[in-house]
Amino acid sequence: MFSAIRKDLQAARDRDPAARSILELVLCYPGIHAVWGYRVSHWLWRRGARLPGRLCSALTAWLTGVDIHPGAVLGPGLFIDHATGVVIGETAEIGTDVTIYHGVTLGGSSLARGKRHPTVGDRVTIGAGAKVLGPITIGHDSRIGANAVVVAPVPADSVVVGVPGQVIHRRQPRAATAPVDLDHTLLPDLVGVSLHALLVRIEELEAKADGAAHVRRPATSEVWYEQDFSI
Repeated sequence: MFSAIRKDLQAARDRDPAARSILELVLCYPGIHAVWGYRVSHWLWRRGARLPGRLCSALTAWLTGVDIHPGAVLGPGLFIDHATGVVIGETAEIGTDVTIYHGVTLGGSSLARGKRHPTVGDRVTIGAGAKVLGPITIGHDSRIGANAVVVAPVPADSVVVGVPGQVIHRRQPRAATAPVDLDHTLLPDLVGVSLHALLVRIEELEAKADGAAHVRRPATSEVWYEQDFSI
């Protein structure tokens, strides 16, 4: 537990450029307090002290705004940035070096007992407001876009955007030693790309029907024109 606590602190130091010192992290970061509170409640939970574990998690949620069930399994190096409104269910499992932003829910999609919450792989980033629901697996090195709703398994090295979440596999898989993927500006515009492809196809068909050579006109939106997304 203490080894995981040290790694949680180092993760926050590495992934938040606003952090100026270890003391500031210890005193002022509710995301760190929430994870540390979970570490203690989980330690109690695993030793059969279920009620004290739940009391500890309830106190942590009241102080930090982060609700983590003590039965969840959270790997080392977890960083919850800004923290407010995060919910992690009882059977959720989170790997190593995962980053979660505010408003994220790792929730269930059924009332049945047993495994009903997500399993999140190593080095995954989950954007603000995203909801990952059900006993699904999020593969290693994937990124869940802000406000996405994910209800189906996500392969490794993927980006997920939209409601419901649409999976885009990366062209270049990320190495396990690569820095944590925190750039939420690099998200594909699936609707824009689809509309642009339809416009191009319509122009080609019109040109064939008129018997004239196809002349490609500029797209009405520059967002649609570029399709080589760096994700």
